[in-house]
Order: sequence, then structure tokens, then C-alpha cells
Amino acid sequence: MTNSARWLAAAAVLASFFWMLGTPPLFDVDEGAFSQATLEMFQRGDFLSTYLNGEPRYDKPILVYWLQAAAVFVLGPSEWAFRLPSALCASLWAWLTYRFVRRIYGEGQALFAAALLATSLGVYIIGRAATADSLLNLLIAASMFSAWLHLSTGQRGWLYATHAAIGLGVLAKGPVAILVPFAVTFLFCWLRRDLRTWLRAVLDWRAVVLLLVIAAPWYAVILLKEGRGFAEGFFLKHNVGRFTGPVSGHAGSLVYYFPWLLALSLPFTALLVPVALRIRVLWRDDLQCYLLLWFAFVFVFFSLSGTKLPHYVLYGYTGLAVLMAVHGYDWKHVGWALVPVLVFFAGLLALPYGVAQLAVRNEGYAREVLVAALGGFDTWYFVFPGIIAALAGYAMLERSTPLPNKLAVFGLAAVCVLSTLVVPVAGFAQQSSLKEAAALCRSRGIEPVMWRLNAPSFSVYRGEPTPSREPRPGDVVVTRADRLGQLPKGMGFDLLYSKRGIVLARIHA
Repeated sequence: MTNSARWLAAAAVLASFFWMLGTPPLFDVDEGAFSQATLEMFQRGDFLSTYLNGEPRYDKPILVYWLQAAAVFVLGPSEWAFRLPSALCASLWAWLTYRFVRRIYGEGQALFAAALLATSLGVYIIGRAATADSLLNLLIAASMFSAWLHLSTGQRGWLYATHAAIGLGVLAKGPVAILVPFAVTFLFCWLRRDLRTWLRAVLDWRAVVLLLVIAAPWYAVILLKEGRGFAEGFFLKHNVGRFTGPVSGHAGSLVYYFPWLLALSLPFTALLVPVALRIRVLWRDDLQCYLLLWFAFVFVFFSLSGTKLPHYVLYGYTGLAVLMAVHGYDWKHVGWALVPVLVFFAGLLALPYGVAQLAVRNEGYAREVLVAALGGFDTWYFVFPGIIAALAGYAMLERSTPLPNKLAVFGLAAVCVLSTLVVPVAGFAQQSSLKEAAALCRSRGIEPVMWRLNAPSFSVYRGEPTPSREPRPGDVVVTRADRLGQLPKGMGFDLLYSKRGIVLARIHA
């Protein structure tokens, strides 16, 4: 394996997760909510409970907040600090994948697997987001890799590593960290008619004690502290409730994840084909069957779930990414393999025209945001994707460069273009007004209320929780411009700030 492949893999990880990491503002709702809840831990002097704008937040357990708090303590509150734990976790996720694949298949496939995973669109997004998903995926991958090594070698150390990763995963996001490894290993052992091995592993008392020592203390403390509110909010609403019905309107059909899988695996989507074509070979090989079951269980389980979000399928994507790297490493259909690359960059070239069409068809807040985004697409925006699209066309015909190197280069190019040209435009259009309005409130000592707007990033940039309620005379409200017409009859307002669909307005009778 040449040094070029090693440099490509390292550059892919660094570019995907760290290049311009702190440039765009925090995106609402998720990044803003996690970041504000972390800040309120400092403000309240309480690092066990999480609050958002003064109200208990039971969406996620504590681990990601502790990691964000550590970053903020060292670096101060900034976009970079809030996102740094996710970037580090995503880098470690790619590194674990490399180490696992190298152990089984060799250096070349391992480097390709790491580059493919790191620069896949879905992993790129969550690897840079100030949320819990990068951390959870790291821990699911760690538990699944360790579980396989225990099953295949019988070494007890890998069993302890599995349960330790599960325990940390329970602290990161909850029961899903138990569900995935336990269910997949059960299915694998059942298919291999060896449930006794599964039972011995799952019920090993030392491993179970290790899991509980890691995960149980915080849950015990928070249940004693918060009581029924935490039990109902976390377990019933955000875990059981997410499976039995849609939460926050996130519903979808049984085929919801099929198109999302094609999108989230860009620009490597074509490598799904050799995996699908060799499904019988995969099924007969123990490890490949295990990796396939990992992806298939996650895909089917969340397809049946009442709540559907695109990133849920990533909980099984690591197994699929390994299979894509292994079977795509020597795939001979170079031209077809690069078609999604060409489509991806052609889509970036067409993006401004799509935004322009949406701006014409929308009105109010959406139109103002879209128009603001259009202003960010300058000449350079078309130059770089255009050049890369042309190079992809040439690479489809060129035969001397190995396919993994070509795909790694285009994966690297994709994340660089997104981070440099696309994400900053989206951040400016959607979030910069909230950041500016918050800075205005902070400089003038204004205590605003949030009205008919869910934008926790506003509180992050203001440095204080912002209550949400109906406005009263004398209040300064932050809201969308197109909602001022919904003020109660007899209420007037004076604008203090108005840009890109976001306003600060002082209410008067």
C-alpha cells in the first residue's frame, strides 16, 4: 500500500470533521438545543441535570453534555468548542473502523474503509454537528467490533470492551445502545445455531457489572433528583414514544430510508451495487453476514419505528460501509462507480438554480432565507464544483489509477466543497440573523421573549436562557417577521431589528 493512500485517508478524516468546523453559526434546532443546555449547566452550577431555556430537557442522557462542557471549559463557548466532541468522536469512529478492517482484510481495504466512512455525506453531517449522534455511532461501532472479536476469538477482554462501550452508549443516548449490539449478536448466533454462546456473553456477570457501573449511577441519581418527570420524558416519550408514534412530526412510510440511504452514502452510492450483487457470498461468510445483519437490523427496525429521521439509519451504516469498501476495493466497473460522484457535483452546480426556484414559489420567512442564500453563491461557487465535475468525467475514462484512490480523492473534494462553499451559505442565510439579534440584545441589556419561534441558538449567542411565551405590552419579542401579523388585536410594535426574516420587536398596546 502506497503512502498516498495513507495520506488520502488521513486528509479525508481531517477535512471531513475539522475543516472550517467553527465557521458557520450553530444550526437550529438540534445544535442550538444541545449547546444551550450545556451552557445552562454552567449557569445553574448543575452538571447532572440538563435544562433548556430554564425548562428540564429530557431528550438525551448526560455524556455528550459532559464532553461539550469540557470543551467549553477549556476553549470557551464557541461553535468550535460545541462541535469539537463530535469531530473527535467521528475521527475515532473512522480510526476504529480502520483498525478493525486492517485486522481482517489488510491495509488497503482498511484505509479505503476509513476514507469512505469519513467522507460519506451522512457521516460528514453528524461528525460536525454539536449533537449526540457522532458519539453514539462511535460507541455502537466500538461495541459491535468488540462483540465480533469476542465471538470469533472467545477472548474475554473483548466481551468486557463490548459491555463498556454499551454502558457509555447508554449514557450517550439510552436504550438504543443496548438494542443494536444485543439484537444483532442474537440474530447472528441464532442463525449459526449457537444461542448458548450469546447467552453466556450477555449474562456474564462481570461484564454486566461493568456495564452497570458505567451507566447506572447517573440514571439512579437523576431518577432520585427529577423523579417522574425524567421517567416519563426520557423513557416513555423519547424512547418508547419514538417507536410507537411520530415525535415532533417526524413520520415516514416503510420505504422512508431507501432514498435516504442513497443520499447519505454519497458520493459512494454506487458501491452498494457490488454488495447487493454478492449477497449470497456475504451470507455464507460469518463476518460479512454479521456486518450485513448489523445494517439490516437497524434499517428494518427504524423503518418500522413511528418516528423517522434520516440519521437513524447511520446506526447500522458502519457495517455496510465496511462491506462497500471490501467489495468495492477491486470492483472493475470504474465508470459506473463514479456516476454518483458526477451526479453529486452536478447537483451542487444546480443548487443555486433550485434555490432560486424555491424562492419564487415561497413567501414570508422561507423566501427571505432563500433569497439570502442566493447572495452567497458567487463565481467561485461554480468554479470549483465545475472543475471537480470535469475531473470526475475524466476519471470515469482513465484506467491507471486504482478505483479506491479515485473515490477517496472525490470524497475528500466533496467534503471540502461542502464545508467551504455550501454550509457557510446555509448558515448565513438561516442562522446569522438570530446571532446578530442576540448580540444586539446582549449589548443593550434587552431581556427578550421568544414567541412562536423555536431557535435555542438565540439563547446561546445571547448568553442567557430566553423564555417562550405570549407577548405582553412592553416586551421585546424575537420571532419571524411573517408572524407579527398574528399579534393579538390591539397590540402594536416597533421594530428594533429586522433581517432575513427574523425580527426583534418591542410590543406596545
